[in-house]
Amino acid sequence: MLPGPRAVRALPLLLCLCLLAAGCGGGRPPAAAAERAVRQAVVHWSARPPGRLAGLPLEGWSYEVLSVRRDGPRASVRARLDYRLTGYDAAPAGGERELALAEDGGGWQVRSDRPAPGALPQLWDQGPVEAVRGERALVLGAAGRGDLAAVAAEADRAVPAVSAAWPRPWAGRVVVLVPGSLEAMAELLGRPADAYRGLGAVTTGRVGSAPAPADRVVVNPEGYAALSAEGRRVVLTHEATHVATRVATTATTPLWLSEGFADWAAYRGTPTTPAQGAPALAREVRRGALPAALPGTEAFAFGGDPQALARAYEGAWLACRLVADRWGEEALADLYGRAGREAWPTALEGSLGMDPDAFTRAWQEALRAQLG
Repeated sequence: MLPGPRAVRALPLLLCLCLLAAGCGGGRPPAAAAERAVRQAVVHWSARPPGRLAGLPLEGWSYEVLSVRRDGPRASVRARLDYRLTGYDAAPAGGERELALAEDGGGWQVRSDRPAPGALPQLWDQGPVEAVRGERALVLGAAGRGDLAAVAAEADRAVPAVSAAWPRPWAGRVVVLVPGSLEAMAELLGRPADAYRGLGAVTTGRVGSAPAPADRVVVNPEGYAALSAEGRRVVLTHEATHVATRVATTATTPLWLSEGFADWAAYRGTPTTPAQGAPALAREVRRGALPAALPGTEAFAFGGDPQALARAYEGAWLACRLVADRWGEEALADLYGRAGREAWPTALEGSLGMDPDAFTRAWQEALRAQLG
């Protein structure tokens, strides 16, 4: 049926309204065009790292825009930052960021860049960063610290010690972060400062990635400074071992094996005796309190009883020491690799030819003989 005269007169008005809704002349809607301009501004702005990072060996610096919220001449962007440290990172590091932009006569400009809500900060979010390069280590620390070169030298010594203990392919280099304080360290890791009080360092990174993820050894400047020279060597070798074994570590790897292997690598080749390296556990064994089982995951939680935590680490170290002494260092490395691929009983049978109960009894006998 043909439209009547009134309907015909309404058609031009309706057509005009449709064109306006579509963005006059058939173009993109104004909101979509503005969002596109915001995204383009982020691309242009992120083409090079900030000037305060000029001393860092960065590559692949880029922001992937995840969402845009616009409120008139202001916008908030959530983006994913990815970057690599040249020669050190096999996979990207980074995190989610929140960028604030403002529109002026010249277009959209980024005004601030900070960690997104719920995301961890980067070291440079805490202030200027200084880089010290060693032969096998890159140390990034709060600018003005006088200990970065010494940390780099110790890390350089730790790397070959790790390679000797872990005869498997790994990068053979580490990145060490030295924040300005214990509180700054805790902020980087997203936990309360008390969780790290008294510790020398920890290692970050995903588990079970291939290629190896961007691990970082994060130093507690207060705890590290309180250590002896030997203590600092042990701590950095322990943490560098976690970096080396990361690709072989999965959710099936017992935590005692991961921590014990790292301590074994740190003490390997030193004259440290079981009684010297495990004083807390030795006191328990001497009073007849022999552990009933290998340390569980909960035994390694930070922030609890420091003596219980010490006994867990010491028992794990002596378990790995037992394997290396009785079955050989290659058997220990093989056990570690199998434990990341197989159930623990299967890995133990394949590497040592025994079941978990028999291994626990052998460990207990070794504790009694070495510490009792």
